[in-house]
Amino acid sequence: MPELPEVETVRRGLEQQADGFVVDEVCVLRSRAVAAPKGDPDGFAAGLAGCCISAWRRRGKYLIASLSRGSEPAGELGAHLRMTGQFQWFKQAEKPACAHTRVQFFGRHGPQAEARELRFVDLRAFGELWFVPMGCATEQIITGLQRLGPEPFSTAFNANYLRQRLKGSSRPIKNALLDQSLVAGVGNIYADESLFLSGIQPHNASGKLSLLQLEKLHSCLVEVLQASIGAGGTTFSDFRDLKGNNGNYGGVAWVYRRGGEPCRKCGSILRREKLGGRSSHWCPTCQC
Repeated sequence: MPELPEVETVRRGLEQQADGFVVDEVCVLRSRAVAAPKGDPDGFAAGLAGCCISAWRRRGKYLIASLSRGSEPAGELGAHLRMTGQFQWFKQAEKPACAHTRVQFFGRHGPQAEARELRFVDLRAFGELWFVPMGCATEQIITGLQRLGPEPFSTAFNANYLRQRLKGSSRPIKNALLDQSLVAGVGNIYADESLFLSGIQPHNASGKLSLLQLEKLHSCLVEVLQASIGAGGTTFSDFRDLKGNNGNYGGVAWVYRRGGEPCRKCGSILRREKLGGRSSHWCPTCQC
């Protein structure tokens, strides 16, 4: 599943390439891709028709864009890529829609009003799109936003916050990092990577970590997320940016998906274990 760096990479691509795209027509090829208005793909298409899509932002793993008609606000467009969702940006009629295309947005972009298509493609069909009408609270339509903790780069996310939230918990620290109510946007890749860099084993009880360990974990998590954003995210299977390019962070990952290989720091054989139903990768020497 795309995590914070991959979603941020997509957001930047949409902002740089498709900002100001004016939608003339929306074609919903799979109604399940429309989460709101639920069961009403025609209502979704009608809500977007004539809108200018701009000012893309990210919250956790969610993407949200502002909609306007002329000078008047017209609501918001929300998206969650889930496992394999992608946005693709084409000149109209440049490339036929593939079998995994779920929603097509046809319209105009730029000073020359060039005919363009923004396409939502999703191999496994778990991705979702939301139309948030004007006057509705975004969190009431995209209800998953209500459960999100602070962003990793925010001042609200720090070692003292972690100590307070994790106090007395016997939950493994790896599982805690995957909890979106603790910190938004972190998934399996960057939990493994940040735990390696901070020298903490994934199954250590989160409530027993010292403040010094939490400070190290906080700084390492921020560091690895920033590094991955700089590399355009991670591609191990399906992730692509708006131009169809792979993310490059995976080639330099310290431990993720490297179970059975030598540690890049000490040469010990990296371990791969199931923890809370998810694979965890770690070094028995560097992490204690």
